[in-house]
Amino acid sequence: MNPNTLWSLRLGFSNQQAAAIEKMGIAKFLDASFKSNFDKSIPDFLKDSPKTLSDYRELRKKSKALTDDQKKDFQKQEVLTSLDMKAWWLDKMMHNDYPLQEKMTLFLHNHFVSTYQKVKVNYWIFEHNQLLRKHAFGNFKELTKAILKSNAMLRYLDNVDNRKGKINENLSRELLELFTLGIGNYTEDDIKNGAKALAGLGVGENGGVYRDKLADDSEIIYFGKKGHFKADDIVDIIFKQKNSPYLFTRKILQWFIYDNPDEKLVTYYGDYFRKQNFEIKPLLEKIFTEEFDKKTAGSKIKNPLEYSVQLLSELHISPKNNRPIVVFLKNQGMDLFNQPNVKGWEGGKSWLTSQIYLQRNNLADLYCSGREYFNQRTMTNMMEENPNNNRAALRKTIVQLNWNKGTNKEIISELSDRLLFQVDNDARKDFENILKYDFDFNAQNANQAVLRLFNAMIKEPEFQLI
Repeated sequence: MNPNTLWSLRLGFSNQQAAAIEKMGIAKFLDASFKSNFDKSIPDFLKDSPKTLSDYRELRKKSKALTDDQKKDFQKQEVLTSLDMKAWWLDKMMHNDYPLQEKMTLFLHNHFVSTYQKVKVNYWIFEHNQLLRKHAFGNFKELTKAILKSNAMLRYLDNVDNRKGKINENLSRELLELFTLGIGNYTEDDIKNGAKALAGLGVGENGGVYRDKLADDSEIIYFGKKGHFKADDIVDIIFKQKNSPYLFTRKILQWFIYDNPDEKLVTYYGDYFRKQNFEIKPLLEKIFTEEFDKKTAGSKIKNPLEYSVQLLSELHISPKNNRPIVVFLKNQGMDLFNQPNVKGWEGGKSWLTSQIYLQRNNLADLYCSGREYFNQRTMTNMMEENPNNNRAALRKTIVQLNWNKGTNKEIISELSDRLLFQVDNDARKDFENILKYDFDFNAQNANQAVLRLFNAMIKEPEFQLI
């Protein structure tokens, strides 16, 4: 695979940045990516959603007077708002000249999991998402502190129920197990005492606040340190532990490059991360520039976003509505804002079950035939493998696959270099049977023939890899 295409996929979601990486070089491309800004305004679809704690309490008060049907209508509207937020985020991922910021936001979204299904307040989920975006290239320790005081996380991990005399350990446990140190690097006493430090920290008007009557101000011992600690204090203590950098660097390597990273690399980059005082930007810069020249193509299975957005980009399809893609992602097991549990999407081989592979091939057929999903029912029908119910609802779209005119072997080589990390002799013979030796690039049906070749290539197991 062309290394610039490979890293366009790794630093984003498609091949769109390949030319820029080739022209600028990886170092300058990264520098431009780190300087990316983002829109801090509140999207229109959230205008009627409760935003502050006062809004939420007022809504709950009013809801008591609603009929059951009115309550169902409101709940339905909030679900649609959540769907709009997913489509809004997809638009950011697909139409950003430097999408690394969004890819890091997505990584952090799967690291500090907080789902709409549990939180049930769209604006708090939006705030959580913006917080991740703001700190995507910032300091991981400071981000961890901010996450502990976000309304979404406090609700998601039940710290609203954590109070003196009635300790809830959920947030304290996941802070250590999934967010910072990993299993085996703390004790049950650390979890219990960390929960005491977090007791009384609940949702506030614009973020978490301690409530004096609910807080536990007793002296605790946390990783051998004795004191009257609160949220920021315990995070500072955690990041002084020997193993504090390695969980994060392992997950970064898994997210961007290797499904199974070498532990020597995890330690090497983790030690550097510690020396940089847990600054994310220099860590990413070091990893990407040092791994760029290595022959690592095929070391990671594409997630559903990378798969679907690459197809849209290659075929120059501009969806009129992102909702069908949202539904496709959900059926692939990558439901934005709704991971299956606090551990997030598993990744790796979980992205390539037989059912997921079949769904991807069906999507490839539809895109290559110039069709995209018109509504959610259509998508659901396809996933149930009932194509006869799809045809009336499919909308025709324009497909434009760019390819350089040449012989059949030249075109096969071009697309292979663009799409696959390797092509063996058997696959090449299959491709030559599709685009035969007497192929005429000036023929009226030349585009359709090359499109058939493209469709065959993207169904190869190698296309599922980056």
